[in-house]
Amino acid sequence: MIRYITSPFKWFFKLEAASGLVLLIAAVFALIISNTSSADIYFNLLNTHISFGLKDIGLDLSILHWINDALMAVFFFVVTLEIKREFINGELSKPKQALLPIIGAVGGMLVPALIYIVINYKTGNTLRGWAIPSATDIAFSIGVLSLLGSRVPISLKVFLTALAIIDDLGAIIIIAFFYSTELQHTYLLAVVIIFAALLFLNKIGLKSFMPYLILGIIMWYFTHGSGIHSTISGVLLAIAIPHKKKESENSMLLTLEHKLSPYVAFGIMPLFAFANAGVSLENITISSLFDPIPLGILCGLFFGKQIGVFIFSYISIKLKLAEMPTNSNWVKFYAVGILTGIGFTMSLFVGNLAFVEQVNNMDGVKIGVLVGSLLSAAVGYFMLLYVTKK
Repeated sequence: MIRYITSPFKWFFKLEAASGLVLLIAAVFALIISNTSSADIYFNLLNTHISFGLKDIGLDLSILHWINDALMAVFFFVVTLEIKREFINGELSKPKQALLPIIGAVGGMLVPALIYIVINYKTGNTLRGWAIPSATDIAFSIGVLSLLGSRVPISLKVFLTALAIIDDLGAIIIIAFFYSTELQHTYLLAVVIIFAALLFLNKIGLKSFMPYLILGIIMWYFTHGSGIHSTISGVLLAIAIPHKKKESENSMLLTLEHKLSPYVAFGIMPLFAFANAGVSLENITISSLFDPIPLGILCGLFFGKQIGVFIFSYISIKLKLAEMPTNSNWVKFYAVGILTGIGFTMSLFVGNLAFVEQVNNMDGVKIGVLVGSLLSAAVGYFMLLYVTKK
């Protein structure tokens, strides 16, 4: 049973709740500008290439790719720091606290994926998008929940946050194993060697972040060329950052998390939303939602997430593997489960990876993610508003 809130969680909740609004504004702005006379400027800017580094070892990427490959590596770095901290001495450090959101997250990833596969199995080439509706957007989901204030039991807020964090961990695993391209073994070996060096720095207790940062940047470069998505370098770097259970305030991990999280929440994530949410609605009709990709994503997010989270959680509680959150009931619990269908950031990110060579499918991905997330947010919010009325 989730019985208490740690101070890092309170800080995290406030940060994510506030950033959800900024994220929404960025996404709406992208939708507006991509459907005005400035649309060409918007899309041309994102496709503008910027070179960095020396001629033989530098990179020439579009602004969109710099955002999705480089800045999002920082996002995954901070997310992994949060996950690591939660498992060492946070809300996921005790089995009773961790088991319910872990089981719920598994259901919330499996059922949406199955729904997407059922809808897309006849098309074949769209099946790569099976993981798109499997993730929960932390900032948006917590932002919606925060609008209800004290009406929602704090234990349910903890449950949703923990589940979203575990969803992110699941997304990281999916990206690493299912959305890698042809592996370049020389680059991959370099990544392994650098990661081993980072673990060595951790082992000897090095307190300065600069060596970690330098090695992390080099590891990002080699990861980018290895065939594994470059954001995984952020995950590996975070794993190597020192943090011990007894270090409740002054560890390198906590320092970095607190310093970087505001920049990620109010800078990188809104920028990602602005760069990836833009889609022309000129030829979009109601019937467009019934195309396999948007329909699979919409149904996966709106129906699959709530059904998967609830059924798996219900079974775990009935089998006494986990306990119902304090001061909650099944109706409130189900309503919170609906909010897990807000997939925005991670769903768009996985969509970019799934259809990296089929960019014509990205409009369908964006429509499915936006509509599925909006439905989940609206229905979850109003259901909670009704069942928690005083």
